[in-house]
Amino acid sequence: MSYEQTDKKELLKELIRKLHEGAKVEDIKEEFKNIVKDASPTLISQAEEELIREGMPREEIRRLCDVHIAVFKESLEREKALAPAGHPVHTLMEEHKLMLKFTAELRSLSKRIEGTSGLHRSPKEKEQLNHIIKHLKDSESHYLREENVLFPYLEKHGITQPPAIMWTEHNKIREIKKDLYKRVDTYKTTTFKDFVKQLQEASLTLSEIFSNHFYKENNILFPTALKFIEVHEWNDIKKQFDEIGYCCFTPESATLKPKEDGIKQLQHEAESTISFETGSFSKEELELLLNNLPVDITFIDKDDTVRYFSEGKERIFVRTKAVIGRKVQQCHPQESVHKVNQILEAFRNGSKDVAEFWINLKGRLIHIRYFPVRKENGEYLGCLEATQDITEIKKIEGEKRLLDWS
Repeated sequence: MSYEQTDKKELLKELIRKLHEGAKVEDIKEEFKNIVKDASPTLISQAEEELIREGMPREEIRRLCDVHIAVFKESLEREKALAPAGHPVHTLMEEHKLMLKFTAELRSLSKRIEGTSGLHRSPKEKEQLNHIIKHLKDSESHYLREENVLFPYLEKHGITQPPAIMWTEHNKIREIKKDLYKRVDTYKTTTFKDFVKQLQEASLTLSEIFSNHFYKENNILFPTALKFIEVHEWNDIKKQFDEIGYCCFTPESATLKPKEDGIKQLQHEAESTISFETGSFSKEELELLLNNLPVDITFIDKDDTVRYFSEGKERIFVRTKAVIGRKVQQCHPQESVHKVNQILEAFRNGSKDVAEFWINLKGRLIHIRYFPVRKENGEYLGCLEATQDITEIKKIEGEKRLLDWS
C-alpha cells in the first residue's frame, strides 16, 4: 500500500498512540514496517513534535522512543547521517563510537577484576579503570556542544522536541556516570564482592543507555539536522564547537576544516560611539569593558529571549553564540524550567527584585543572582543574570589599604 507523506505521519502518530495505550509491539510490528519503510527520520521527528503539542507528555514520548525505535530500526539504518571529516556531525558520531568502546572496555574490565583479589593487588586493572573513568569524565564537552550549539540551531528551524528529549537523556547519562564515579572513588568502603557487582551493573546500565541514545541521535536527530540546517550555519556551528573544545579522545579529524567553506561572511563594521548620560564608549571599548567585569552577565529580554552574554576570560558556565535569540526556558533542563518561569513572573509583576543562589562547583563557591531590568516607570524590560566566583572573597578578613605588588 502506498501512502503520501502526510498520511504516513498521521498513521505513524496513530500507532504511537496505540503503544501509549498499551498495545503490544508484536501486534503492530508489520503495520509499522509498512508505514515507515519509505519514511525519513525527519518524518518521525515531526510526528513526535505534533504528538507532544497535542498533549502527550514529553516523558512518555521519551519512553516510547525506546519502544518504537526497535520497530523501525531496519528503516532507520538506511538513513545514516554521513558527513565529511571536520563536519560537526562527523565528529559527534566518531565520539559516539569511542564512548561505546569505553563502556565495552569497562564491562570487560569488571569481569577481569572479579577474578582478582582486589584493585590494590591489580595495578594494571586499576590503571585501566582510572583511564576509562578519565575519558568518561572528559566526554562532558560532547554533551555541552550538542546542548549549547547544535540544539539551538535545530530550534531555530522549528525542531524543538527531539533536542529537549535528548537533553533529558543527557542528564540521565550524567546521573549514571556520577554514580559510577562515586562507586569507584569509595570502593574501599565496601566489600570487594559488592564493588565488583556494582561496577558490573553500572557498566551494563551505561552501555545500554549509550547504545540506545546514540542510535537515536545517529539515525533521527543528526539526519534531521543535516536536512534543515544550512551549509553556512554548519560553518558557524563548527567554530562554536571549537570554542567549547573537544574531548581528550576526540579524533584528530575534528580539528580539520570542513571541505565546504560555505558562505564567506565579511563584516566591516564602522566603529561608532555609544553615548549615555554619564559618558560614552566606542563599541570596542564597551565590549571590552563588559568582558572584563569580574562577573559573567547575561541579559534576557521582556519576551524571555536571550539577547546578550559577556565573554570573560574564564566563564563559569558555558555560553555560545548559538543561544542568542533562544528562549531562556530552552537553555535549562526541563525539570528546572518551572523555577525559571517563577522568577521571571515575579520580576514581571513587580513582586520581587532579586533571586539568588550559591552552589559548589569543582571546589569553588559560585554566587548566582538575577535582577529585573525596569524603566523608571516600572515597565519590565528583561532580566539580568550575574554569576561570580566568590571563593576568594569569602576568605577576606580585616582590611587591606596598601598595594602589595611584588
